[in-house]
Amino acid sequence: MSVTERLRVTTPVGRWVGLGLAAAAWAGLYALNEVVWTWLVGDVVGADLEDRVPGAVHFFLYDVSKIFLLLSGLMFVIGLARASLDVERARAYLEGRGLFVGLVLAVVLGAVTPFCSCSSIPLFMGFVAAGIPLSVTLTFLVASPLISEIAAIMIGDQFGWGIAAAYVAAGAVVALLIGWVFSRLRLDRWVEDMVFATRIATLRADGHVPTWAERIDAAKAETREIFGKVWKWVLVGVAIGAAIHGWVPAEFFADVAGADNPLAVPIVTLAGMPLYVNGAGVVPIAEALWSKGMPLGTVMAFTMSAIALSIPEAVMLRRVLKPPLLAIFFGAVVVGIVAVGYFFNAVL
Repeated sequence: MSVTERLRVTTPVGRWVGLGLAAAAWAGLYALNEVVWTWLVGDVVGADLEDRVPGAVHFFLYDVSKIFLLLSGLMFVIGLARASLDVERARAYLEGRGLFVGLVLAVVLGAVTPFCSCSSIPLFMGFVAAGIPLSVTLTFLVASPLISEIAAIMIGDQFGWGIAAAYVAAGAVVALLIGWVFSRLRLDRWVEDMVFATRIATLRADGHVPTWAERIDAAKAETREIFGKVWKWVLVGVAIGAAIHGWVPAEFFADVAGADNPLAVPIVTLAGMPLYVNGAGVVPIAEALWSKGMPLGTVMAFTMSAIALSIPEAVMLRRVLKPPLLAIFFGAVVVGIVAVGYFFNAVL
């Protein structure tokens, strides 16, 4: 790169133009991600995506690309926001309004962000690194996939809008209760140090107000640093998800988890975890199970488990959470979903 080109890039206008072009490229890649992989695997290679192996390959390529894009894009945006905002003031704002307000805001943010369990991890990492209370960030991590807008709409269409409202309310209550319980525990010691040890954490040391150039550079550096530490875990997690993607033993669930089995709710909750499907993929399965006679609460427990918990999510979260906290998190969500299932069966 020539001296003139370097000057052009490092000027304020050049930086914003570069960011604008990068954002446009990111949006284009994200929008075309599934289309491109479907075209390559289905049309160019000529594979049938309904078959297990081509379907798993397509799923792996699409999901890895999606999570890599989200990881890089969201971490940069969050890093830039953190560098631009006074974190101490933000923390003081939340503390001044009490824990409940923070938990409710986390549930609302989780409900309106259309992310699956794995895709919400980049936002979770950014919130933790920004100093937001861990109980609030974990509440977001529960609510983001659990309260799925797509699932709610499809549940309303298939089961009725009253059931859809109950599904959303139950997900919100589970997330709030888990956050409240976590707020009573000392969990920060079980978060990996790499989440807190970021460049932006020291950018505002001693009252320094960073320039836009410093903020952009710090956000870039932190994005590269975090991406370099977690990309392998993304590949491992999605590979596991791709290997089991599409395995939907509907007949097994209908036979083993019927109305006569008192352990049906925990069975489907645990069995739904390996499926790794989103709201659009799990609701048709849930409708089929309901039509075969499975109680509504058991169906809802299966639906929540399939979209809120997954083995790939556990693999990726292990990079930022130590085993005790990872076990507590998943155990709490499982208990919450099981409780919802039994409550629905008793009331509805």
